[in-house]
Amino acid sequence: MAREEATDRPPRLVLVVGVAGSGKSTVGRLLADRLGWTYQDADDFHSEAARARMAAGHALTDSDREPWLEAVGEWMDRATATGRRAVVACSALRREYRDKLLAGRPEAVLVYLHGSRELLESRLGARRGHFFPADLLDTQLAILQEPGPDEHPLVVEIDQPPEAVVTAVLSLMRRDSAVGLPAAASDTERAVRAGARDGPSEPPGPTGESWRLVRGAQSAVVVQLGGALRDYVVHGRPLLDAFPAGSAITGGRGQLLIPWPNRVGDGRYDFGGGSLQLPLTEVERNNAIHGLLRWTLWKPLARAEDALTLGTTLCPQPGYPFLVEVRVEYRLGPEGLRTTVHATNTGTGPAPYGVGQHPYLTVGTELVDSALLTVPARYRLRTDERGLPIGREPVDGTPYDFRTARPIGGLRLDTAFTGLDRAPDGRAVVRLAHPSGLRGVDLWLGEGTRYVQVYTGDTLAEPERRRRGVAVEAMSCPPDAFRSGTDLTLLEPGATHVLRWGLSPWGPP
Repeated sequence: MAREEATDRPPRLVLVVGVAGSGKSTVGRLLADRLGWTYQDADDFHSEAARARMAAGHALTDSDREPWLEAVGEWMDRATATGRRAVVACSALRREYRDKLLAGRPEAVLVYLHGSRELLESRLGARRGHFFPADLLDTQLAILQEPGPDEHPLVVEIDQPPEAVVTAVLSLMRRDSAVGLPAAASDTERAVRAGARDGPSEPPGPTGESWRLVRGAQSAVVVQLGGALRDYVVHGRPLLDAFPAGSAITGGRGQLLIPWPNRVGDGRYDFGGGSLQLPLTEVERNNAIHGLLRWTLWKPLARAEDALTLGTTLCPQPGYPFLVEVRVEYRLGPEGLRTTVHATNTGTGPAPYGVGQHPYLTVGTELVDSALLTVPARYRLRTDERGLPIGREPVDGTPYDFRTARPIGGLRLDTAFTGLDRAPDGRAVVRLAHPSGLRGVDLWLGEGTRYVQVYTGDTLAEPERRRRGVAVEAMSCPPDAFRSGTDLTLLEPGATHVLRWGLSPWGPP
């Protein structure tokens, strides 16, 4: 059942949902405090028998949950009937559970807290004294039905402090409704208000509006055109071979590559029983390159002093007759810059999908030759003269083995790597270090990344920009995946793909 469209009245209820370990209780309490509303945890309505059942490691059945959901809904109705506004935290993993809680309550807002399995496991493992054991997470994930677009959810990532999660929720609520904020707003909320009031950080230019993010010694600039990352500076030291303010984007610098990274040979691929033809955007090689959103103006959805979310719609068009909603969040944190890209199929049929992003790293050397490169990959893709894969080979014993840090030298790289070695946290780390080895920048590859393209810029149209930076491109699939199908994501209606990557500077200032 599709949820009713949001009204123009301010919400009276906020339903915060998510699996165990997502922090819904903590976020719900903080959100209620910030709004000055009543808070209620749905866990309080579980019977003693249900609590004992879960503590013993047994999942609840639908018949166990039915009276529980009825009790939660009755409490919500009593709260609104007495004029109270309330925040309710409830797992509500299945669509039918959320329908029971939201049906007939059009002034309710649905907030979904999303996190990776690894993060949820680590949080549950650290939790003490709760009746829900960590080993029931598998059961919850098995029955989880993530909220679909027709439920109008506000989706927030949990890989950030609870206060930041609440700020993101408030920003999204502000965008979608007339909800007021408490008079004593936090510093971060004041930054969000100022951002919404003052607009972009700089006047519009060839790349549209731009926004500067600041956290301590870090600053980053994001532009409206293509949602691109223009610049990233830490302690006054540029870590990107960026494009300056007032200039156009060249070489794909910082651009989001959606719905495919790299190339599609001849721009033609087969899907759904038919043949589709994409525009040829690398004409000299007869390829379609780097997706369809590089030259689209993205809209700001949420902003804080140290974070920005942009979004756009990839509409059906010749060669890609699919409807996809996309948003990207840039966030500065203690470890550096984190980027998260979400894509949701809001159409009626499955869609082929891939994503990448194209920042150029620098450690301050005039050319990249002397920089030390580490790429934790066991394989590279061999390509033909058009840049299309023709095979995969181990890097062992070849000039492309950068599993141990070494100078790039004169090697010309425009190479896709795979077989990524990952740390226990699930990340693979590409490192570019100063020749001294004392400082540098790590580009980490997280959820949704299976490949990384490394490019030394030898073929850039501007000779003066060649080999000035190393493009390190996080990718969900290899080049030409639309034709080969290799690791191509089949995005079903209502499904969401997530790509995470980030930059972590290291060494003395």
